[in-house]
Amino acid sequence: MTNERRVLVHPDKASLAGSVAARFITKIIDVLEEQGSAHVSLTGGSMGEAVLSAIRDSAARQSVDWSKITFWWSDERYLPRGDPDRNDTQAKAALLDALGLDPAQIKSAPAPGEHATIEEAAEAYAAELKAAAPEGAEHPRFDVLFLGVGPDGHIASLFPERAAVHVTDRTVVAETDSPKPPPERLSFTLPVINAADRIWLVLAGADKAGALGLALAGASISDVPAAGAEGRKRTVFFVDQDAAAEVPEDLITPEQFWTAAHAVDPL
Repeated sequence: MTNERRVLVHPDKASLAGSVAARFITKIIDVLEEQGSAHVSLTGGSMGEAVLSAIRDSAARQSVDWSKITFWWSDERYLPRGDPDRNDTQAKAALLDALGLDPAQIKSAPAPGEHATIEEAAEAYAAELKAAAPEGAEHPRFDVLFLGVGPDGHIASLFPERAAVHVTDRTVVAETDSPKPPPERLSFTLPVINAADRIWLVLAGADKAGALGLALAGASISDVPAAGAEGRKRTVFFVDQDAAAEVPEDLITPEQFWTAAHAVDPL
């Protein structure tokens, strides 16, 4: 299967979250039937949390063998464990706590106080990735990797005009001066993100329209890191109508712009 980039447009945030949740359940069932286990990377933000809540509330949730899935995070705010602003805290409340998972299935990033410096914390998370990787690899292959997109076009904690977006010799980087709070964060690098089979970017709201338009128009990753997201098999932008408002007209074609009504094949 070759990589495909698609945009799936939904009328509002609620239908967007529900659609992504339903697609995830369907896809992860297929993945588990095919290979017996899966690695999934989660993201934070309001839409990331909304998707997880929709998965939790779906009757189809019971069809998934959750014991076969290992969960990671593409980035984490470097805050104490249990802090409500940590991505893993939000994910546990929205979904993971309801699944009865073995703690070993939840690969949370380190928190302050667990290592001498944030750089050592990044190295520790990188070591955890390597420990779960196939022989000779630096990280597991993610079957689905969720990303949010900021109004500035950032993904994970890879921000515009920052060196981290160009890092290729590490799997995890420490961001110590984030342009949005909190200033300290841990993030996968772009090569780890792009090694995923499927990258699903979920974004909503008019404030994301400019970033989406630029990402699809091929902007530099230095300016719009989201433009650099490219999964091995599929790269899908799940968006609401407001976020789709500035998609360039020349990209609105059957091959590159899809509505939910047209999306009949699995992702």
